Amino acid sequence: MIDPDAECRRLAGFARASAASPAGFWWLDESGRPDPAEPVHTWITARMTHVFALAHLRGDLPGGTAVELAEHGVRALNGALRDDEFGGWYASVSGEGEPVGTLKEAYAHAFVVLAASSGVAAGVPGADALLDEALGVLQQHFLDDSGRVIDSLERDLRSGEAYRGANSSMHTVEALLAAGDVTGDAAWHRRALAIAEHLIHGVARAHGYDLPEHFDLDWSPLLDYNADRPGDPFRPYGCTPGHLLEWSRLLLHLDATVADAPAWLVEDARALFERAIEVGWSADGETGFVYTTSWDGTPVTRLRLHWVAAEALATAGALHTRTGEAVYDEWRQRFEDYIEAHLIDRELGSWHHELDEHNRPSHVIWHGKPDVYHAYQALLLARMPLAPVLSVQLRDAAQAAWNERRESPSP
Repeated sequence: MIDPDAECRRLAGFARASAASPAGFWWLDESGRPDPAEPVHTWITARMTHVFALAHLRGDLPGGTAVELAEHGVRALNGALRDDEFGGWYASVSGEGEPVGTLKEAYAHAFVVLAASSGVAAGVPGADALLDEALGVLQQHFLDDSGRVIDSLERDLRSGEAYRGANSSMHTVEALLAAGDVTGDAAWHRRALAIAEHLIHGVARAHGYDLPEHFDLDWSPLLDYNADRPGDPFRPYGCTPGHLLEWSRLLLHLDATVADAPAWLVEDARALFERAIEVGWSADGETGFVYTTSWDGTPVTRLRLHWVAAEALATAGALHTRTGEAVYDEWRQRFEDYIEAHLIDRELGSWHHELDEHNRPSHVIWHGKPDVYHAYQALLLARMPLAPVLSVQLRDAAQAAWNERRESPSP
């Protein structure tokens, strides 16, 4: 059985080395060393800023290490990764801070909002201004008139790809939940609900909860998208069971957050989880979740990715919290056992990011161990209340503990 507190400390300790560049957080290799073959990605920098803000609130690293790392991330997001001329954030920069490519992605911008929200909750200097700017850019440029997510734009934030995607929308929902909780502005929650209603209660439900991931500009599904590149790390062909799980959990957070939450949130969360189990879990006869399936439910990419197991753990825990039904706790324990048996790397640290179809370490889609975002927060999400977001819960718990110590008489 995994000790979540000890494992969170271990994960945070592994990730410390990623702060080796002033431009942000590096991609890490198998042993936790920065990988010079990779640029400094905004999405990794933002995700690690989020993790270290949580680690600070939890006290997972000695002294002030965690808050210093969170401050490093906020400085990077306010610095080299930010486009001073046109606004928004580059997808990535070199270790020296030079932009790599010009495309600006909603996916990365959603994580900037998440990082800034967690930074605000943790009291990180500069996070308030970062959150204000990130929300402004997101609302002005990456949400269209109907509130749906624009996947990517060129550097000047005008034209972009003729593509819309469910992945960037999903992480935008995550970010807006955090922003609404940290700012106290429920309008962000309502925007998140509208995105989920379109893609899950509308599109996914109409496809038997096999959520299409890729769309044209009119949000018509592109069911054959990337059929020639089925194992793409961000835009794979077919249905992605891990995203069904992640969406399921996000619906439960929305249910616990928005006023007068519609009943379909819990109904669809159950259906997504059940479909993910049906088509993804041990679908090829081997333990674990396959990465992708075709539209008839057969496995396409049989590799096992660590983030899918992490989301399964978090979602089963969330469903048990919401419903109290023992079956979900049984699934949570099953996923935890799988993670402990196959994914946790006791020798080199962190979790193996990819396993082959026989649960052996593999490097076909992902190389190294880029970041600890999914693993770290899944351990917390599987056991904590559904609302507010983690950073606010941890902030409030830390404040309550401080108040109790201050009010207790000295021995």
